[in-house]
Amino acid sequence: MTDDWLLVETLGAEPAVVAQGQQTVDMVPISAFLRRNASLMAIQSAIGETVRAGLPLTSITPKSDRVIRTEVVQMTDGRIHGVHVWVGTPDADPPDRMIPGPLKWDLTDGIATDTMESLANSGLNPAAEATHGRAFADDLQTRKLNPNEARVISAVIKPEPGQTFTSTWEMTDFRGRPITVGFAARVLNEPDEDGRDRMICRAMNWRGVRDNSSATPLDRAQQLVNGPPVPGVYRSVVDLNSWKLIKWIDVACPFFDWSSDEPELVVHPNEMPEMAVMTVEFASGPTSRVLRLRGKDGGWIPVHVTAHRLEVADDTFAGLLSLRLPTYGELTEAEDRLGDDTPESDSAPS
Repeated sequence: MTDDWLLVETLGAEPAVVAQGQQTVDMVPISAFLRRNASLMAIQSAIGETVRAGLPLTSITPKSDRVIRTEVVQMTDGRIHGVHVWVGTPDADPPDRMIPGPLKWDLTDGIATDTMESLANSGLNPAAEATHGRAFADDLQTRKLNPNEARVISAVIKPEPGQTFTSTWEMTDFRGRPITVGFAARVLNEPDEDGRDRMICRAMNWRGVRDNSSATPLDRAQQLVNGPPVPGVYRSVVDLNSWKLIKWIDVACPFFDWSSDEPELVVHPNEMPEMAVMTVEFASGPTSRVLRLRGKDGGWIPVHVTAHRLEVADDTFAGLLSLRLPTYGELTEAEDRLGDDTPESDSAPS
């Protein structure tokens, strides 16, 4: 388990994780989410006890090596919608947690009930909004219909007990600032005081982070390469296994020759260790070096290379290289490694 708080929805047959920190999770049963966690049974017991008591708790795992802390997410009618749970070492403090907001839609009568927390999370002004007797439209911002809202509208029009959905919405708050809101809901059949069945949608929301899970790897790759070209910088896509050129993103670089199929004929043989280090480094982010590349005249020319790892399909990666002539400072910094291999002194190998 990470150091983040887990938001667990407790309205179904088994508690289900709907958020890790601020990141939305798609209703994953706690037994599956923490299947390899040695404290799973203790965490499940803590969640159950929190729901039964309606109170937060702090407990110690049987081996006394972990502390479990919980907080209750309770609707104003007393129904508990979820539990916030954190597990850490006895000497650790939990991180700050986002505050979930419970809310309820009576799908039978068409009335929404919010809480101060759910209103704030939705970007509304709690001081100016009613929490009870709200229309559904009061909870949905005026804007173009998006697919996630369409699912909510579908539940309003044709509710079915057991329906669940989680989503992340991009919105603006009442001050006009962009916000991201996580949302998890479940439709239930609940009897009222007279024993009549009512269709109720119970939910929680929270301030979340942008969800890019719906974007394909190619979408994310395009976001990286679709930036405007920069004069003097030449971008290319290469095969990470061989550093062989696949395509130019911008115009072809005019000062070096990448026409060979053999990496050692394109990059100076003494740069192979640097390339190997870069290959490791850009697995976790961009990396850069001044490397000696084959010049158009057949000699070697120092080139500043910035490399990004680019996911072009699921588990398929290419390299995005940005090439430019190095600055004087960059040349000076790499001087010991470059030695006498300069465009003026080097000649092409036979």
